[in-house]
Amino acid sequence: MTTTTQPANENDDELYEHHSFVADKGQTPLRIDKYLMNRIENATRNKIQAAAKDGSIYVNGTPVKSNYKVKPSDKIRVLLEHPPYEYLLTPEDLPLDVVYEDDQLLVVNKSAGMVVHPGHGNYSGTLINALIFHFENLPNNSSERPGLVHRIDKDTSGLLVVAKTEQAMTHLSKQFFNKTSEREYVAIVWGNIDEEEGTIEGHIGRHPRNRLQNTVFEGDDEDKGKPAVTHYKVLERLGYVTLVTCKLETGRTHQIRVHMKHIGHTLFNDERYGGERILKGTTFTKYKQFVDNCFKILPRQALHAKTLGFVHPTTGENMRFNSPIPDDMQQCIEKWRHYATHAQ
Repeated sequence: MTTTTQPANENDDELYEHHSFVADKGQTPLRIDKYLMNRIENATRNKIQAAAKDGSIYVNGTPVKSNYKVKPSDKIRVLLEHPPYEYLLTPEDLPLDVVYEDDQLLVVNKSAGMVVHPGHGNYSGTLINALIFHFENLPNNSSERPGLVHRIDKDTSGLLVVAKTEQAMTHLSKQFFNKTSEREYVAIVWGNIDEEEGTIEGHIGRHPRNRLQNTVFEGDDEDKGKPAVTHYKVLERLGYVTLVTCKLETGRTHQIRVHMKHIGHTLFNDERYGGERILKGTTFTKYKQFVDNCFKILPRQALHAKTLGFVHPTTGENMRFNSPIPDDMQQCIEKWRHYATHAQ
């Protein structure tokens, strides 16, 4: 999917592209309203049908009705009169946990539940809304997002570096691109991992049937994804779950969540990837109640961006920051620790 604020074509300067897709070569005929429901987050069938009625959904350059059947290799675009909402940025006086700041950059400890940048269904209350309130003239990245060098998921907590100058944006972005930055996460995953440590290598791309997920492509299909490398290490075995650290070489969307699921150890309470179900353990009612209580304590995927390291863009100094595991995740770890001890 692409999103842009540029006019859709030179002959029509009033329409803006909000979403675009190319149907797979193996796509079976499917109504376009159903097709788009699986690919646009928070989109209802009524909204999609209304967009089609307004003539806003195009296939191969032609407006279509909601009953149009998507065919292999169809080029689908959703075009509207206004720019995507994510570009209509409004400064908001939201609290920021700034752990470091100088004239070039700042490091923020993001709380779980805060979206990093505006997007479909989340047009306010984001980190960017807060940043543009507290800081003036932040440089845009290649996606026109002020200050952002990298991002973490809404329900992942932890550290982010934000650029305050064009020089810092360029320098820091190169470090992330060249894989010289340090990013280490702590996660609780389902199951008892066999090895003490290991490396997961697998090309990551959009899931062919559920566009809100990513997946690993292997063999002849690996060109459907982008190379991704995650190094993991066991910190503590807690019975039916394991506490691990994950170091990223690459920064693909949902990388740790996808890679850990790929090796059979989905993140605890990761609803999008199936971790909100009991994947390991017994059938006892007491155990189910225990897990449900853990879910209530930690109502999100068990993932925290704990360590962030990079070279300062002007001083050349090696900068390294650590963030404590937040209370919700720490309480969940303690509950599992107690359970594992008394289940012997």
